[in-house]
Amino acid sequence: MAGIQFYEVDRNKNSKGQNQLEKVKNVSKVKDNMSKNERMRTQIKKWTSFYRLNMHRFIEHYFGIELFFFQKILLFFMNINTFVMIIAARGLSKSFMIAIFACARCVLYPNTKVIIASGVKKQAKLIITEKIEKELMQYPNLAREIKQIKSSSNDATVIFHNGSTIEAVTSSENSRGYRGNILILEEFRMIDEGILNTVLKPFLNVYRQPPYLKKEKYSHLTEENIELYISSAWYTNHWMWKSMQSARDMMLKGKDTTIFSLDYLTSIHHGLLSKKRIQKERESSDFDEIGFLMEYENLMYGQNANALFALEDITKNRKLKNPFYPIKNIDYSNQKSKRKEKLRDGEIRVIGVDVALMGGSANDNTIINCMRLIPNGDKYLRKVAYIESLEGKHSDDQAIRIKQLFEDFQASFIALDTHGNGMAVYDSLVKVQYDEERDVEYEAWCAYNDDEMKARAKSPNPLPVVFSIKAGAKLNHEIATSLRVNLQSSNIELPISEIEARDLLSDKKYYQNASIEDKVMYELPFVQATLLVNELVNLEHDIVGGYIKIKEKSGKRKDRYSSLGFSNYLAKTLEAENLQQEDNYDVDDSLVYF
Repeated sequence: MAGIQFYEVDRNKNSKGQNQLEKVKNVSKVKDNMSKNERMRTQIKKWTSFYRLNMHRFIEHYFGIELFFFQKILLFFMNINTFVMIIAARGLSKSFMIAIFACARCVLYPNTKVIIASGVKKQAKLIITEKIEKELMQYPNLAREIKQIKSSSNDATVIFHNGSTIEAVTSSENSRGYRGNILILEEFRMIDEGILNTVLKPFLNVYRQPPYLKKEKYSHLTEENIELYISSAWYTNHWMWKSMQSARDMMLKGKDTTIFSLDYLTSIHHGLLSKKRIQKERESSDFDEIGFLMEYENLMYGQNANALFALEDITKNRKLKNPFYPIKNIDYSNQKSKRKEKLRDGEIRVIGVDVALMGGSANDNTIINCMRLIPNGDKYLRKVAYIESLEGKHSDDQAIRIKQLFEDFQASFIALDTHGNGMAVYDSLVKVQYDEERDVEYEAWCAYNDDEMKARAKSPNPLPVVFSIKAGAKLNHEIATSLRVNLQSSNIELPISEIEARDLLSDKKYYQNASIEDKVMYELPFVQATLLVNELVNLEHDIVGGYIKIKEKSGKRKDRYSSLGFSNYLAKTLEAENLQQEDNYDVDDSLVYF
């Protein structure tokens, strides 16, 4: 049938698009002329290039590992940047992501050397022994890429058939000499900055050397090494805060640097954490708000301008690795006859107690602080060996527990606030008491520095071991300034963090064979020390009538501060009596404020 379209010139016929069915195809014979092996090699090159730019797809397609959306994003950017920092809350499978990234990189890039370091000795090794060996080896395609997994007491190595390796090393001076192309720092907040700069970063002084670099036309395609930092949030006085700010600035300038921050809401959204678990954490009687801010809300914490105790002064004193553990009541009958630990020459042990009789998440707890005093010139080095909290117990029960710890700890004195609630506990302490659980009768005690309080003891011949504290404005000032000065001068040792402690404990057979309840007990002194640190940095102060007045924020506590302050103040009085000459000037006298 005649129509205008049949009389158009060719250049106008396809003005509205070409009919693909009528389009003449330009068939290349190059592919048809290839051998089967050449076609396969060409396809491998294409897919390798594709997967190297889309690592998350490689992990899903080849490894068969299903990823969450946020993991795909992180893995994509981890692979295309040379400096990556991820600050993520607890429960986001940080170690799992490290493991799959390291394995994917090793498979996609032959002869890649990945080094994993962590702030605690065993953490890096666990990524290999727990995540790769026990979890990822369940995926057949990944398992067949791995030739061997070797493990020793401290280190572990994964060897791939293509020459790539993953090595776990400790963050210490002993790790010098390793070389790699990718450096992964797990929980880098626990790594010393000096070790990072002098030991770990020099690992990256060599580059991957694929054979094509030997050809002149490809010699400019050297691959940059990768630094990957992963941790949860920490204190702003830590070096990681400046590093985070630097990474942010470099990212905003368009450099190949990226930083991510993920809080617990990401975990809840993907079903890795439940709202009920978070609510339970918040309602816990020993809820640590600062710890929650850092571990779950993923917020860096810094003290305010009105804080009395500097965070640096506190964290530098977390050195104690061997805390005291009291005897469990169930084991008392078997252990009471055993030889007691020998005290060092001149050592005195004291206990500080801040009393509360009402329990509950909104109220204070009774805190018992066990402190060792080691002579050091004209001072005592204070070692906070143990901290225990009692919630909602009757004054008689608290008095018995104090006497139990007094005996187990081989203490000589106890510092007790005998105002308010402390009076009820003191009245129980001045009585002869029977401990049903241990089948022991404890002698009556009395104050030795306060005649009025001593007179409240009606039992004959009470033991004069109670240092009575009735704190007014002046004494509260002295307690605060003395504690501040001793922290500044590193004269107080606090237990190390629970993260470091778990790493140390994991080498101990008694910990390895312990029940879950006993493992919690072994970690308790370190956890309590962290609660103490968070409490101290949250305290504020005013100057009233020339004296420092400590105050806690609304809803916060200062019971751990008080018990530490009491035992430290008792140590100060014992120094004056036992170690110092008369008329000696004391650097933490009350006239020294700051």
